[in-house]
Amino acid sequence: MSARTHNPQVNNQNNVIARPAKHHITLRVPHSYHQEPIVSNLVSDHGLTVNITAALMGENAKQDGWFNLELVGADKQIQSALGYLEELDLEFWEKQNQTEESW
Repeated sequence: MSARTHNPQVNNQNNVIARPAKHHITLRVPHSYHQEPIVSNLVSDHGLTVNITAALMGENAKQDGWFNLELVGADKQIQSALGYLEELDLEFWEKQNQTEESW
């Protein structure tokens, strides 16, 4: 019996490899959320690869933090992650016409 691993990029119905998409957002993190693992949850709970392309948030900052994030994953994963940010009532801005396929 051979072991099989699950590859989330393979569509099991057609055995077609889906290209991951890249999605760029700017995220505002209010001071009250500074200790929350928001970016970590995008990775662990939504299966994304997250690249922080810019950030402004001090360890003991009293103000909001800002992140420019590149989200990489399947469209469904990205939409789930954006829904998570909306559920937290966090403000984020999506760059227009910027979702691209990635290899």
